[in-house]
Amino acid sequence: MKLPTIKQLYYFIALEKNQHFGRAAKECFVSQSAFSVAIKELESLLGTQLVDRTNKNVTITSTGREIATQARLCLRDVEYLIEIAHSNKLPLTGKLNLGVIPTIAPFLLPKLLPSLRQSYPDLQLYLREDTTLSVHKLLMDGELDLILIALPFKLSNIDVMPLFKDRFALACHKYTKILDPKKYDIDTLKPESILLLEDGHCLRNHALSACHIKNQDVISRFAASSLLTLIGMVDSDIGITYLTEMSQDSTLLHNTNVITYPLADSSYREIGLAWRKGSSRAEEFILLGNLIKEIYRLS
Repeated sequence: MKLPTIKQLYYFIALEKNQHFGRAAKECFVSQSAFSVAIKELESLLGTQLVDRTNKNVTITSTGREIATQARLCLRDVEYLIEIAHSNKLPLTGKLNLGVIPTIAPFLLPKLLPSLRQSYPDLQLYLREDTTLSVHKLLMDGELDLILIALPFKLSNIDVMPLFKDRFALACHKYTKILDPKKYDIDTLKPESILLLEDGHCLRNHALSACHIKNQDVISRFAASSLLTLIGMVDSDIGITYLTEMSQDSTLLHNTNVITYPLADSSYREIGLAWRKGSSRAEEFILLGNLIKEIYRLS
């Protein structure tokens, strides 16, 4: 069986990304005619149409999009093969693309990165911060190697390594008029008292579940786009919110009048690493996960 070449896969990925033959050929440092021939040869070899050429714009077929995703994964494995050879098979060396969600990145990474550089100086870590759904898509497309997310979150075709519990606490202005934090009872809150992040941030759903918020009337119609905005609103005593232990231990609350009160032990989210099922680097990722657990335990 004749297989596609690495060059053909690389060209097709460039075409899928640029949606234009000329720009893709320029990115690959070849003439447009040579580039077009390579794409046609790939289509002939696979026996399927990858690109719709019936209009001025390039349209990748549905089959083409699936093949582009798999091509990225193939090339990533080839890159890893080369990295293994160059690094004498040492773990956590070479390039690693890590996706992290915004409610973890600014709190855990400052603690993780110095220890990671010290323990694995030959690791080239590339970071991408985005929502859970976005980093999962990039993971499955082969653009990320693994992701650091909050659980529970239903995602397909991944292996998950739970790391540690990140407990929730009630956060409010120290002189709040909204409630008595020492006699906190969620069932007695006034309508629209609770401020949360906007839809798309998993922390919103985790707070609703872990903090047992069942009455939707107590949730404000106004949602924050970031934790910094959320804290600003609580600092103005517009409402209360729920923060995790991870964010409480950061500088997020410095120079504010926001204070926190612990909740029940059952109010927590879990932080975990996730990677594609069957990844050849699973042992490395577990090694990284154990390092993160140790750093968080000592911090």
